[in-house]
Amino acid sequence: MVYRILIVEDDAAIAGAVCRQIETWGCAARRIVDFRNVMEAFAAFSPHLVLMDIGLPFFDGYHWCREIRKTSKIPVIFLSSASDNMNILMALNMGGDDFISKPFDLNVLTAKVQAMLRRTYDFSAPSDLMECRGAVLNLGDASLTWQGQRIELTKNEYRILQLLMERRGRIVPREDIMDRLWETDSFVDDNTLTVNMARLRRKLEEAGLTGLIVTKKGLGYGIQE
Repeated sequence: MVYRILIVEDDAAIAGAVCRQIETWGCAARRIVDFRNVMEAFAAFSPHLVLMDIGLPFFDGYHWCREIRKTSKIPVIFLSSASDNMNILMALNMGGDDFISKPFDLNVLTAKVQAMLRRTYDFSAPSDLMECRGAVLNLGDASLTWQGQRIELTKNEYRILQLLMERRGRIVPREDIMDRLWETDSFVDDNTLTVNMARLRRKLEEAGLTGLIVTKKGLGYGIQE
């Protein structure tokens, strides 16, 4: 299934970059060009999800979200540099489903869009991206990006991080991590796992991503939300 994403953003550079990113991941994207007639474009395109800026010509994003909610329950994700608590609360109270602050990383945006589409339309659909605290793990090329940086991972580091992200919010026993690595023909004993975890943590911290992985002494490791 090809999902259709409508982009209601008056900054042409941002709208173009978001459109290209969405199309790269196999979705169809359309940008609003006539900000007087957003609902006409909405009806013609029949999107599965809307990315909505707040500050727009003629009418703001809150207005158009209310108009959409009169006829549709599709997800609306607000994009705005006005990311104070009042605007976030207003966006959600007006019918928005999520809020992404500008400037944003395109990979983080893609991960949030994929997660929203998966929750809304197909719970069984696999996701190519996993995101936590702005860090995005790309399952397609086993890469990790954070704030525009690409963090190179070894095969074992990637598999460890993937497992921890899959079970975010929970402590993963060391034995489970070693079992995951053994499944891929990488024999890892207790000492080797300790070394791998130390190297992974050091890479994250050198990139400025501190405190992502927590240790529960005697139990295992977890991803801190």
